[in-house]
Amino acid sequence: MEIIKNKEYEGERPLFATHDLQLENVTIHTGESALKECSNIIAVNCRFEGKYPFWHTNGFTVKNCLFTEGTRAALWYSQNLHMTDTVVEAPKMFREMDGVKLENVQLPNALETFWYCRNVELKNVQIDKADYLFMYGENIRIKNYSQNGNYSFQYCKNVEIRNAVINSKDAFWNTENVTVYNSELNGEYLGWHSHNLRLVNCKISGTQPLCYAHNLIMENCIMADDADLCFEYSSVWKIQCKMPPKTKRFYPL
Repeated sequence: MEIIKNKEYEGERPLFATHDLQLENVTIHTGESALKECSNIIAVNCRFEGKYPFWHTNGFTVKNCLFTEGTRAALWYSQNLHMTDTVVEAPKMFREMDGVKLENVQLPNALETFWYCRNVELKNVQIDKADYLFMYGENIRIKNYSQNGNYSFQYCKNVEIRNAVINSKDAFWNTENVTVYNSELNGEYLGWHSHNLRLVNCKISGTQPLCYAHNLIMENCIMADDADLCFEYSSVWKIQCKMPPKTKRFYPL
């Protein structure tokens, strides 16, 4: 494997179609497609400033790096990413990807991130400003997670979430086979038109949650005082939860 240390690149495609490459303390300045069509790439302590650095890349590790806001749409159409201890400041990251593993990662500006991604694992991840997060995703596993952003996880399939705080209105719409354990879900209109949504040991707040849900399961959950107008026109498989004392219009149909 070739090793490149302490260098700076800019412009168009400076490392295009390279393979078996390790970057250490490298800065990618303004430009496009720095590592497009690459494979077996390791980036450690690197800084990315230009657009589209990792497109059509197969097999890459990113550790202790920074993606500045200028790296919009940095990781698309790629496979087998392992990212750790990294800060991603740019929006519209991770599109059409298969095999994404993030650990100890912060995404403070995650608008329209994780679209059409498959086989995703997140652990100790914090995401903010994240409207339209996880659209049309499949096979997602999340643990120790914090999210601020609306319209999340819409049209997703086969999702498991543990130990999360999710602040999102219109979350989990039109989903299939989603299970959430030991989490706090805050925001109105939770889980509308979902199929096989299962909530275990969760606290739910926000008006009109879980309406038009199909085969809903809730185990040992707590509904906050503002979780009114819940369960309207839903088919409920099982509910074990504490309801607020003045809940209006409770329809387990």
